[in-house]
Amino acid sequence: MTIQVPPVGYVTPATLDEAVELLADPTVSVIGGGTDLVPKMKRRQATPVTLVSLAHIDDMAGIRVDDTGNCIIGASTTLVEIVTSPTVPRVVAVAAESVASPQIRNTGTIGGNLCIDTRCNYIDMPLDWRRTRGHCLKDGGDTCWVAPKSNKCWAISSTDLAPVMIALDATVRLVSGRGERSIPVEALYHNDGMDYLTKAPDEILIDVTIPPFDGRASYQKLRRRGSIDFGLLGVAAAVSFDAGGVCTTARIAVGGIASAPLRATDAEEYLVGKVLTDETIDEASELVSKAFRSQDNTDTGSRYRKWMIPVHAAKALHEVAGGDGEAEGNR
Repeated sequence: MTIQVPPVGYVTPATLDEAVELLADPTVSVIGGGTDLVPKMKRRQATPVTLVSLAHIDDMAGIRVDDTGNCIIGASTTLVEIVTSPTVPRVVAVAAESVASPQIRNTGTIGGNLCIDTRCNYIDMPLDWRRTRGHCLKDGGDTCWVAPKSNKCWAISSTDLAPVMIALDATVRLVSGRGERSIPVEALYHNDGMDYLTKAPDEILIDVTIPPFDGRASYQKLRRRGSIDFGLLGVAAAVSFDAGGVCTTARIAVGGIASAPLRATDAEEYLVGKVLTDETIDEASELVSKAFRSQDNTDTGSRYRKWMIPVHAAKALHEVAGGDGEAEGNR
């Protein structure tokens, strides 16, 4: 069993410009906290020649609110800093606190969580097992062992923060030698297990911007244990109301069920103009479920995960309707 990290170069640039210059080399990979990349290197799923650490670039860390009320989180900000921050929207802190374990949250970063590689029961195994079983599409083979007749990789997205950021209509800034661009978090992902990010290999995600939000939000996560385990499903909902309690806007994002976090647009459109009653929530939750198909490529069966979509969508909407979910202002 392969358990050691192979020999690799390690560089710690002090400025973003230095990091961008280093990333022009295709054999170089960015490393934040390393909680995703290092295990993949041990399993020989990732084989970079040189790692570029972002830990010493001061401009990429910290949380602040600008003059227009945007909450800006540097990509190197650790998850524990987000959990304990009085500045970030509460729903973001809830999602960050649901990630893994305290030890991993002390090291893992928001940029790393947003860019976390897709995973699958077949790819996330030791190298010797994969050689014996046969390499899958994502591992250089010619077959997806989840769906052998498919020419697509069905590895799933397991980021907890992306569904929340999509529900809150957040954006990310990306920088490379070609310049800088800002895109919605929703546009950061492809629904493809191999080509899962729209971010180019030489681009660096430098920060996340969450716009002001005057509604309420909730994040509900399903996993086997209450800690450590990756999520099997994550549902984020952000809803605004008028003075009479009628929904004026709704954004619902579902993670852990496909190769990208995805919007439940039919359910969003259904909710607008309605009061969130038990009946309305039940109907919207079923619309969320109808929009997605689960794959049998992670812990528990695909049927169970499918059954849990409307359950967790309803939990999120009930929390929002009850006034317990919050995404605005200080915690």
